Amino acid sequence: MHAHEHHEHHGAALTRAAQATLEKSGEQWTTMRQRVFEALAASDKPASAYDIADAVSKREGRRVAANSVYRILDLFVASNLARRVESANAYVANAHPDCLHDCIFLVCDSCGQTTHIDDDAITSRVRAAAQSAGFSPVRPVIEVRGKCSDCEGD
Repeated sequence: MHAHEHHEHHGAALTRAAQATLEKSGEQWTTMRQRVFEALAASDKPASAYDIADAVSKREGRRVAANSVYRILDLFVASNLARRVESANAYVANAHPDCLHDCIFLVCDSCGQTTHIDDDAITSRVRAAAQSAGFSPVRPVIEVRGKCSDCEGD
């Protein structure tokens, strides 16, 4: 396996890395964007815009609309701060926002836990196959559904 090597950030370091990446792209790191990112990063499973809106609303003590969160999440995906788990219509924080690559998601059908792995050899082959079929790939989405090791025994 040809794994993609990178440094993963956690906690406050992840928030700082996300802020630096967003600002480097010319966008502003607003208080609301920070709150949305922190709620996303704190989630132990992929989070929907509604999950994030609820978490931010509780923290802020005021209602935050899901459509506002969707706009921020779209920006985060475009800026590599978050990844969208297509089959779950949910998002995960990118633990290495300063590194652009394609992800492969492993999604547990039992508990919903989602793990991402990086394998440039696989994603390069997917891109090459698309190109040889006359298709110009923008963002390959690879999701493998099954059971995680914790749920395998259930």
